[in-house]
Amino acid sequence: MKKLKIAVLFGGCSPEYSVSLQSAAAVLQNMDSSKYEAVMVGISKTGDWYSYTGPIENIKNDTWFDPEICTPAVVLPNRSEPALLVFGRGGMQKIHLDAAFPVLHGQNGEDGTVQGLFELAGIPLVGCGVLASALCMDKDRAHKLAQAAGVAIPHSIVLERRANLDIVRAKADALGYPLFIKPVRAGSSYGITKVTGSEQLSAAVELAFQYDDHIILEEAIPGFEVGCAVLGNEALLVGEPDEIELSNGFFNFKEKYILETSTIHVPARVTAEQREQIKESAKRIYQALDCQGFARVDQFLTPDGKLVFNEVNTIPGFTAHSRYPNMMKAAGMSFEQVISSLIELAVRK
Repeated sequence: MKKLKIAVLFGGCSPEYSVSLQSAAAVLQNMDSSKYEAVMVGISKTGDWYSYTGPIENIKNDTWFDPEICTPAVVLPNRSEPALLVFGRGGMQKIHLDAAFPVLHGQNGEDGTVQGLFELAGIPLVGCGVLASALCMDKDRAHKLAQAAGVAIPHSIVLERRANLDIVRAKADALGYPLFIKPVRAGSSYGITKVTGSEQLSAAVELAFQYDDHIILEEAIPGFEVGCAVLGNEALLVGEPDEIELSNGFFNFKEKYILETSTIHVPARVTAEQREQIKESAKRIYQALDCQGFARVDQFLTPDGKLVFNEVNTIPGFTAHSRYPNMMKAAGMSFEQVISSLIELAVRK
């Protein structure tokens, strides 16, 4: 059987460059080599694209860029020829592509930009398309669409960069403390601060604006976060929900990837009824935001049993201890099976 050639993108011009390297290495290590041939495409922090032919381990430890094994490359935009053009010393090489798997997190990778490139080129895409990717990156618009689908959302206020601190303080006072200040469009908890009093507003606002021109002030929801791994296009498979147990603070970047003081429970320590409610709500949000392929849907479960939408990650972490593959594993699906299913969903669209 002829192997399908799958472009696996890693790195990226994003604050989450380092996370992408870990996720992509795990995807490559768990891709079924009897069915698929990985065409590795590395994107530097400055946004330059390269065909990479070196060992996976060098991706993981960020020593992948070597002029001897990295060759400038671009995606051919002709829909009749789905391919990667590689510009080597001996001339141009055209590598046919059956699908593209962007393992890129955050801006310029998870926000619809890269998805648009592959959709324009007619290359099947693993995961969400342009619309869902852009919507899910935007916390405010994702919340509004989820609310229209009957899902509870936190109270929040969006402010532009021109808003002065007096306006921020007035809005925060109206919302009440504690609250969170977040960039509207950023991932991996970058730029997020939990604010417990007005004296913390200035630093929190300054940090959030480092990542986006719009920030969101969002009420703190009591309870704990539960996540759902969703896989599929029309027919949806949902993994076992997980639960984040925090010792203090919130699930920030360090906690997500180091688990310094937090614990992730899979399955979540909830009742059977609550488990089904979490799954059904996750599917409703996934469909309301037009997700395809896969995504992780995060919600809060309050002390009185109410579910409140948090966010959708359209390219969730795929590291060895990441939540998405572990939720699918708890549902009986191995990492390799997840990767194969995602690729097959893309090529069958």
